[in-house]
This record gives sequence, structure tokens and C-alpha cells, in this order.
Amino acid sequence: MNANSILKSYQHFGVHLGLERIHQLLEKLDNPHKQVPIIHVAGTNGKGSVCAYLSSVLAAAGYRVGRYTSPHLIDWTERICINQKPISPTALQDCLEKVVRAAEGNTEIPTQFEIITAAAWLYFAEQKADIAVIETGLGGRLDATNVCKNPLVSVITSISLEHWQILGPTVADIAGEKAGIIKSKCPVVVGELPESARLVVEKRIQELGCPAVWVKPALDLGDGFVEYHPNPEIGVNSSLSAVKIRYKLPLLGQVQLMNSAIALATIHTLQNLGWQISQSAIANGIAQTQWPGRLQQTTWNNRNILIDGAHNPAAAIALREYVDNLTASPSPINWVIGILATKDCDDILQALLKKGDRLYLVPVPDQNSASPTELAAIAEKICPELTLTQAFPDLTTALDAAVTDENLTILCGSLYLVGYFLQQQSQT
Repeated sequence: MNANSILKSYQHFGVHLGLERIHQLLEKLDNPHKQVPIIHVAGTNGKGSVCAYLSSVLAAAGYRVGRYTSPHLIDWTERICINQKPISPTALQDCLEKVVRAAEGNTEIPTQFEIITAAAWLYFAEQKADIAVIETGLGGRLDATNVCKNPLVSVITSISLEHWQILGPTVADIAGEKAGIIKSKCPVVVGELPESARLVVEKRIQELGCPAVWVKPALDLGDGFVEYHPNPEIGVNSSLSAVKIRYKLPLLGQVQLMNSAIALATIHTLQNLGWQISQSAIANGIAQTQWPGRLQQTTWNNRNILIDGAHNPAAAIALREYVDNLTASPSPINWVIGILATKDCDDILQALLKKGDRLYLVPVPDQNSASPTELAAIAEKICPELTLTQAFPDLTTALDAAVTDENLTILCGSLYLVGYFLQQQSQT
């Protein structure tokens, strides 16, 4: 079986949080997670771009850097990279086969995410990575990535209400789960959080005696340039040097003022631990950072369109803010949207839609998609002043209908939908 077939065979086990199965699996693989120092990154939004900044800067500093993120846009190999280069299909298949053999005879069958996570640890160990940047899959405390007792740095990017069915009904509950990646005496870097979440994370940091950096966004200097300055109120036991860094943001959106600052605060923390990362490596690494599918400009039928995951309310708010700031007087948007049935569809649409916009609703292929017809009914209630609301059977038909006038067309609502689009685009 190839890698895709192996992983598909574990798909029906679904989400089943817990650490017992992954520990059992890794032990049979000679504990590869203990062979590579890690930066562990959790949060509702911003995890992926923070991981992208970190791995790019560390690679520019001359380190061999593993990066493990999820979900992928087109192919499973995207999730496991060394110095931004995805694992080869052959190497992924080889690692997965070793993991599956290790799982034989276990008391419980591992989940799909546990299988791919174990394969990532194995690959980084085999490739002798100097460091790995590891993104949590869901939550943190019981996530399969949460197996290291002493991460170099634990990072929490942001916290808002998502996956509440699994992680708990309030932002404070979700904060408790994400704070589960914080380990005794290990440095922590935290982005701006809602008050209820901040209190939970702060309590965990104090209980475990961790040096902490509470990050403020970088300063927008205009023309795409920003400046990061370590926050003078950086918290307990921290000795960060107060070095300003001026750089050009390679990724779009106001949220990158915070995400890039979180990454740089993490880099400063590593410098304090003795990692050799020069100012030029930081500048070059930031400049070279790429993170597809998030505020990415591309084309359809030779017309410019914008694609973005915007798969939860906080991300949808950030996308709408970005769009509204593009011009002094925002014009109507042509939205092509597909959302998973498990997501907060009402809140996502509420954040995106405004009077005069046109809405083209589509299913998310090969996923548990919300019905476009049902989404249309929700949208009409939320924003009755839409110029058009229409459900389409597939993405291609919707895009052909949407990209016909001077309005900006935006495809969003699901990273899986964005991935499907990019896959179709690569085949044309």
C-alpha cells in the first residue's frame, strides 16, 4: 500500500484524544521523540504561519529543521518537512510501514493522526534533525504531539472558541487544554489572549515555574515593513535582549504582526538558551517564509482571486478586516464559500458577509461538508441585503459564475476546500 492508502485505512477511527496509544507506539519505535529537541506550538489560529516563520529562520541559521503541521492542502507529504522540503512519498511510505508494524499487537488501534505523528517523529530522528517545530493537531493536553517532557519552548499563539464539542464549551476550557503543552520550568511564549483564557494560561505558567514572554504585535511601519521589539514587561525569569528588528512581512494580513512577533520572541528565547541565530539569519528567514492557502493571491480564468482558509470565526473576522483595509471605500465582494458541517457556520458567515456582497456556496469535496442550500438559508437570515445568494453543485461551476465582474472574488471557509482548489489548479 502507498502512504495515502495506509493513512486512509485508519481514517474511520476518527478523533480520539489521549496519550496512551501514541506513547505505546513511540516506545516500540525506540522513542524517536526523545532524540530531537522541539518547539511545540498550540493555538486556535496562527499556528501554521508561526511554524513557517520559525522553521525558515532556523534553517537560515544553518540548522537542520523538522516541521510538522496539519492539515495538508494537497498531499500528506506537506505535513512533514526538513528545511521546508516535504518528505518524499517513498520516505513517507517507509516511515508509515514501520509505524504500522509497531502498532501490531497494541491494546488499542491508533488513530490516523497518531500514525502520521509517529511517522513524523521517526523521520526527524532518522534524518538527524537538529530541532523540530511541532504543531498540535487538536487542543494540546491530550494531543498526540504532546509527548515531550521538556520542549525548548512551548508556544500558544491565540485562543478562541473552536472545537468546543471536544475541548469544552468555553474559551477558558479550551485554554486549559491548550495550556497542557506547557511543561515544568520550560520557557513559554504567548500571544494576545482573551482575558478568561489569559488567566488560565497565566495560572499554569506560575504553577509550573516557567519563564514566560507575553508577546505584543510588531509595529506596522507602512509599505509592508514592520518592527519587532521585545516587550519590556516580558514576565518571570526572562533575560531577553531588547534588540529591535525591522523586517518586511512576507505574509499578508494584520494578524501577521502578531504571528511574526510570536516567532521572533521564540527565536530570542532560543538565543538565550545558546542557539546560534544571527540577525541576518532572522531577516533572511522571515523574508523567505511561505505559507500557502492563507491570504494567497492567485488566479482563476486569468482573473485575480484571493484564497484563504477562514475556517473558524476568528479567522473569518481577520479575513474580513484584511479585505476592508484594502481600499478606502470597500466594494462588494464575490464570496465562494464551502464550510465543514462541524464548524460554526453561522458565526463564520456573520463575520464575512456585508450588504451588497454576492455569495456562491459550494460543498467541500470528500469531506463532511455543510449543505450549500442550508448555508444559503443561514446567509439570507444573517445578511438579507446580499445582492446574490446561490448554491452550486461544485467549486468549478461556482468560480466560473463568480469571476465575471470587477468585484474581488474570495474563495474561503475551509482549508480542505482551498487545498482542493490548489490541486485542481496544479492539474490544469
